[in-house]
Amino acid sequence: MSDYPSSVMMLGDLLGAGAISPRVNAADKRQALGVVAEIAARIYDLKAPRVFDAIMEREAVSTTGVGHGVAIPHAPIEGLTRLRGVFIRLNPAVDFGAMDDEPVDLIFTLLSPPGAGSEQLRALARIARALRRAELRVQLRQAVGPDALRALLDRDVQSSAA
Repeated sequence: MSDYPSSVMMLGDLLGAGAISPRVNAADKRQALGVVAEIAARIYDLKAPRVFDAIMEREAVSTTGVGHGVAIPHAPIEGLTRLRGVFIRLNPAVDFGAMDDEPVDLIFTLLSPPGAGSEQLRALARIARALRRAELRVQLRQAVGPDALRALLDRDVQSSAA
């Protein structure tokens, strides 16, 4: 059973305190995902190597760079009891092997308990829908601080759910 019915789930609800990092400098995709794994480990009481390996295993299947400078890495993680996320903004953007060959600077990672199935798919669809909007991407790139980023993600979901 989901903690958040899909009709009212806020993207910010997936992001625990400390899960948003607005200024990450990474040399490449691997280093960026390493930062994501470290953040997830710290705030969700997970093992960083386990998170990193799960995300990289998924990336090996196909890139999660969806275009327009956005990536949505995702993976099941043992030890989670609900969907959780990490949002980072890279400066500068890095090559992610994205479908449009554009470098990625906005990364919203979704971590799920094993067997989350349709709940994970609904959350991925919601993240993708929100980040597909050019206006939101511009605002996320201009926002100052994690609170502003969280507010933008939540506001966008509220307006697109209406």
